[in-house]
Formats: sequence, C-alpha cells, structure tokens
Amino acid sequence: MIIMRRVFAVTALVVFAAVTAAAQDGTTVIHTSKLIDGKGAAMSNVDITVVNGQITRVGPAGAVAKGTREIDLRGKTVLPGLIDVHSHLTWYFNRQGRYHQGGRNPNDNDTPIESILAAAANAYATLMAGFTTVQSPGSPEDADLRDWITTQGLPGPRILTSLSPLQGGSPDTLRALVRRRKAAGADLIKIFASASIRDGGKQTLTDEQLAAACSEATAQGLRTIVHAHSAESVRATVNAGCNQVEHGIFVTQAELDLMAQKNVVFDPQCSLVFHNYLDNRAKYDGIGNYNAEGFAAMERAIPLAAQDIRMALATKGLKIAYGTDAVAGAHGRNGEDLICRVNDAGEPPMHAIMSATSVNAASLRLADKIGAIAPGMEADIIAMDGDPMTDITAVRRVSFVMKGGKVFRNDGK
Repeated sequence: MIIMRRVFAVTALVVFAAVTAAAQDGTTVIHTSKLIDGKGAAMSNVDITVVNGQITRVGPAGAVAKGTREIDLRGKTVLPGLIDVHSHLTWYFNRQGRYHQGGRNPNDNDTPIESILAAAANAYATLMAGFTTVQSPGSPEDADLRDWITTQGLPGPRILTSLSPLQGGSPDTLRALVRRRKAAGADLIKIFASASIRDGGKQTLTDEQLAAACSEATAQGLRTIVHAHSAESVRATVNAGCNQVEHGIFVTQAELDLMAQKNVVFDPQCSLVFHNYLDNRAKYDGIGNYNAEGFAAMERAIPLAAQDIRMALATKGLKIAYGTDAVAGAHGRNGEDLICRVNDAGEPPMHAIMSATSVNAASLRLADKIGAIAPGMEADIIAMDGDPMTDITAVRRVSFVMKGGKVFRNDGK
C-alpha cells in the first residue's frame, strides 16, 4: 500500500508536468523589476521573452502582443536557474529513519521501486529550491532518473551523471572502466583519489592511476571530477590532467595556485554537507566510518572549509565552482552554501551567484545553453522573494521556477 501511494504521487507529478508543458508552448513574456543575469550584471524593469523553451529577448519593458502569455515577477529578484555540480540525488533515509544502504544492510529492505521514488522526491525538492541543473556523481541509478526527467515529464532538475565512480584498479583497468562508463551513457567520469575526510583524506590512487583515468576520459571526450581531500592528492589530480577537484579540504596555497595555473576547476564545500551529517547524526551513526571519530573530523572541517574558500577567492585566475555534496537530508537546501560562502567566507554575493550559474555552466561545458538569462539560452529562470545582493538568505525564498520554458513553481499566480 505504501509503495502504491508513492507510485500514485509520482504519477500525479508526471501528469501535472506534462499538462503544464503542453500549456506552455508558444510565446511567454516575463515582467521583472530586478534581474541578475548570471554573468555579473543586474538590470531593472526588463521583460524576458521566451519562445518554445528558449529565451529570445531580454530588454526594456514594452507593449505585449494580444494573446501572449504573461508572467509578472515584479517585486521579486529574477535569476537564471541555479546549478549544483555535486549532488547525490539517490541518497535518502529509509523507513527505519536510517541512511539507505540497499543490499549492504540486510535490515534495509526498501525495494528498488521505493528507492527510485525517494530519488524522484529528492529531485523534485531540488528543483523547487531553484536548482534547475545538477551534477550527480557516483550512482548508476542516476541514469534512469535523468532520462525520465528528460523524456517523460518527471519534475526535476536537468541531471548529468558519472554513473558509478572509479576507485581503483591497474592503469589499464581504469582506462577500460572509463570506456565502459561512456558506453553505458555517463556524462562525465568521477574518480576517488583520496579517502573520505572521516578517514583522514589521504591519497588512495597513484599518480599513474590518475593519469591513466584522466587521459582516457579526455580521449573519450568526457570530463573528470576527482574526490581529493589531502594536499598531495589534489596535486596529483591536477598534474594528471584531470578537469575538476572536489572538496580539497586540506589544500594549501600551493595547490590553489597550481589549479589556477593548469585551468583546473575547484569545487569546495562550505557548510551544508558537514552540518547535514551532524544534524542527522542519529540517522548515519554506526554505518561505516560514520562514527565518533568521523563526526569529530566533520566538525573540525567546518572552519577549514570557510578558510579554503577565502584562500581560493584570493587566488588569481582560479575558477571556483558551486557544489554542495548534498546527501540524504540535504536535498532542497542546496542554497545553504551560498549563504555560507557570502556570510562566512566573505564572497561577494554577485560572485557567489555567478559561481552557481555561469561559472558552473562553463565547468559542465554547457555555457551556451544554461547559466545565464540572455537570448539563445534555455529558459531556466527562477525568482526569489528579497534581494540576494543585500540579503543572501533570499536564496531560501524561491517562489518561481521555470526550466526549459516550463513553469514548475509559481507561488504568486
């Protein structure tokens, strides 16, 4: 019965999305009083024209042709859809109120249907929070979720996935695994180059292994993002020709300079992932390295994370992405790291918003499609109550979400 209720709920969401989409073909004009374009500019009193899911005009407000659909977002702040380049949509808490482990725990008997329903709920919460695109590294189930959102009307963000990550093997094995991931439909390659922060973050792949995986990914036309906490694992990742460093909690200025020099994107986390684990300790405690030592390590990481971001911001030429590492309990709160980066790490609000829009889009190689409000871009448009330029907590108050020209949330209608 529980399963059927969840199936009916998600089916209703699919039907709602399909009906909404059908009603939104054609031309829509969005009226704004304040717009942040994602590339560093703020505009006042402009209209956005959307035709069949694409932005065709951003300019001064004017007369609207009779019969044109209009959306009034005046009094709100309008932005491009936000992007999170590190979110684990398939992580959730099971019916026992514990982190879902699937077959790794015989007492966790959620069915595959229940697990994908939980992932769909996470995707929906993420979209409602204004994140219209996410990169979900590390789960084979992401592929079905991605495809149903793309083709079947399931409401959720655009998803890019690595499928399962690479964690070991000979250089030849790693090269073969990269080719296998591409054949299976991966959008990128995720690699673990270090242990978890709960285990000290030491380097776990050799320089040769990293070079093999990243060079093969490049040859296959795929990006690489690499989990690396320690300074040595970050250096090895950068020198191996990989594209993006995740986490880097123990970086020094030398590694930040090296990333800037070699045009490697840095994706540090500020607070959400650490606080989420600590706030939900009872749901994780006793599972693997979620123990007293592991939680203490995450508490120690909180001030280090803000300091890393301050150092990164001061590093000339370094591209800083925005990824939260949202896990079970964090979905729908993906904007919290924007608040941390501004209030705790001292990042200018406009710079932080650009990181979560146009900078992230470039890191995904999608800068010509998403991450900005401009003619020719996908109509990924959100609005929030308040002005994040003066109060960054406005990111918690998203009240309008459009993805690809389809309205999924409009609290003011």
